[in-house]
This record gives sequence, structure tokens and C-alpha cells, in this order.
Amino acid sequence: MEKSNKRVYLDNNATTMLDPKAKEKMDVYFCEKYGNPNSLHSFGTETHPAIREAFEYLYESINARDEDDIIITSCATESNNWALKGVYFDILRFGEKNHIITTEVEHPAILAACHFLEDLGVDITYLPIGESGTLNISELEAAITDKTALISVMWANNETGIIFPIEEIGAICKKHGILFHTDAVQAISKIPVDVQKCNIDLLSFSAHKFHGPKGIGGLYIKKGVKLTPLFHGGEHMGGRRSGTLNVPYIVAMGEAMRQATLYLDFERNNVRRLRDKLEDALLSIEDTFVVGNRSLRVPNTILISIRGVEGEAMLWDLNKYGIACSTGSACASEDLEANPVMSAIGADKELAHTAVRISLSRFTTEEEIDYAIEVFKKSIERLRAISSSY
Repeated sequence: MEKSNKRVYLDNNATTMLDPKAKEKMDVYFCEKYGNPNSLHSFGTETHPAIREAFEYLYESINARDEDDIIITSCATESNNWALKGVYFDILRFGEKNHIITTEVEHPAILAACHFLEDLGVDITYLPIGESGTLNISELEAAITDKTALISVMWANNETGIIFPIEEIGAICKKHGILFHTDAVQAISKIPVDVQKCNIDLLSFSAHKFHGPKGIGGLYIKKGVKLTPLFHGGEHMGGRRSGTLNVPYIVAMGEAMRQATLYLDFERNNVRRLRDKLEDALLSIEDTFVVGNRSLRVPNTILISIRGVEGEAMLWDLNKYGIACSTGSACASEDLEANPVMSAIGADKELAHTAVRISLSRFTTEEEIDYAIEVFKKSIERLRAISSSY
């Protein structure tokens, strides 16, 4: 197969292209309306209408109430750290409760923060996931003690796309009087997200995962939830997060969120159709395995293992033909870390090193999927022919 000048981006769970409509809205706030929104003069105040409009889009998209807070952060990593460490300072540090429940397949921003809190004496329960890729609700409820202050579970897994039972978890948290945080980074723009329906106290999101700019995100905080700030030094965002507001990025994030909400049905239908077309073509190849029932995943994601083909080798081969995917396998050596989700669901050691994540967006085209199918099939054939394990 000859190299092509075609380029197909299938790594949208890592980041997304900026929505052109979001870029168009933000451009004016770099060199024309560039005032500090906290300034009293007209250069500052002329930014206020666009900021208010952006916040309205953010609130509406997750069904937040006016009395709740959405605080602008630099990204979901900051939001996740703030949620966990804020709860530590407000509840766990000197209180009677010292227990947090999460899962073993959370994003590293959650897992690393939990490990940090463990060093400070916090008791953390990491719930396992089964072969289906999700957690058992009864196991979660059984893990609750009178010391449990917080449950943090992602809305959708970044590797598999599997959707966790957030509404059920929210009901359990409400019944037991426990705070509930969810990392919704991989859910927003792909499935409906409703903080009221799911009884969510804290929710993290990141703009660049729904066609907004990189370097900005947010933390939803339900009314009445105290959360000690990570940053001090000003009264920005009602004193909850100091730092001059990034007006162009806020404007772009709001517009990107608005567009993502408008395209939810498109995600359910067209993106899912293209995902399934690609998945069916790959599963028609012998010794391939996809994690999770597709009906339980967000519409854009495939985590596939191809027996006899190291994940990293597959990525290099695809990249030669202009196709971008990702893998959780750090290296081809079995002595190094395999894809953690594959290991968590009990995949054998060889298969755990062969995982490739494919993630589409609403900008992915039928022509791109047809080309990807052709390249994947040829790459698998080529790499298996030189594999020592197949």
C-alpha cells in the first residue's frame, strides 16, 4: 500500500479541533476588546456581555441552576484536583470523616490526587471494574462507611468510552448524605449531562474535549457546597478562584458548549453510525476484540485489541499513512506498563499490550472512515506477518 497525503484524525478523546464558530467568536477579544473584565473603564466593561452569554451556555448545557456556581479553571486536571483537595481541606483534614471512594480506571488527574491524599492520611477505596468495563453498583454501596465523605466517579471512561451509572450513583450519594463528584470530560458533547437529574455536587469539564480551546475548563459547584480555593490572591469568580479571566477562551468555550449541545442528536446518530461502521469492519478481522458493549459507550469511541499486534507498532504504522489514534501502552515491551483499562478488565498480558483507542468527532467524514478501514486492514496484515507472537 503506497503512502498517501491523506490525514485522518481519530484521536478526539485526546483533544479536538477548535470549532470554527468558537474561533470566530473569540478572535475579537484578542486585539479589539482586550480589556480586563474587572476594570471599571469601558475597555473592561465591554467584555461583560460576551462573558455573560458564555456562562448562560455553560449553565444551560448541564442544567445548572442560577444559584449554583460554574467556576472557570485552566483545565479538568485543575478542576479534579480542586474538587478532591478542597474536600480534604473542608471535611477530611480535621473532621470525623476520612474516606473517599473512586474507581481504579479514573483519569490520572483523579488517581494521582487520591494517591497524594493517601499520603496525608485519607482512606481511599479504588473500586474494580468487571469484564464489562464498568463498576458494580452494589459493590459501590457496600464500600460506603460512616467515614465516607466523597464519591468520585467519571461519567464516561476516556479509554473505552463506557458510560458509568451516574444517575444511580447520585441517588446513592443523596441517600447516604455523601458528596458526589464526576469527571465529565468525556461525556459532555457526546451524551446529555444533567447535574440536577443526577444529583451531582461537583462536576469537572475541559473545553478542548468538545471543540473549545486548550487551556480552559470549569468546575460546577452545587449551591451550598463549600470548597476551599486552591488559588488565593484576588476576588475573581466571587473569590473562589483568583486570576484574571481569560475572556477570549471563555467566549470560545461557551460557544463550543452551545454547538456541542446543538449537535447531540448528530452524535447519537451520524457519529455513532460511522463509529459502528469502522468497528464492524475491524471486528470482521480474526482475533480482534473491542471493550464494552457499544450501546453502553459514548457514540464516538472504540478501544480495540488486535492479537499479535503491539499497540505502539500499530500507531506508528497508521501514522505513516496519516491516521492518528492512541494507545495506553507505553512501549512494546511486556515488561513495561500495559493499557491500564485492559488490565483492569482482566485481559491477558499479551492482549493488554495491543490496545488501540479510536475516537471520532462530529467533523469526521464518511470518506475518512472508508480510508481508515483500508489502512487498518493492511496494517494488521503487515504487522501480523512480522509478529513473533502471532
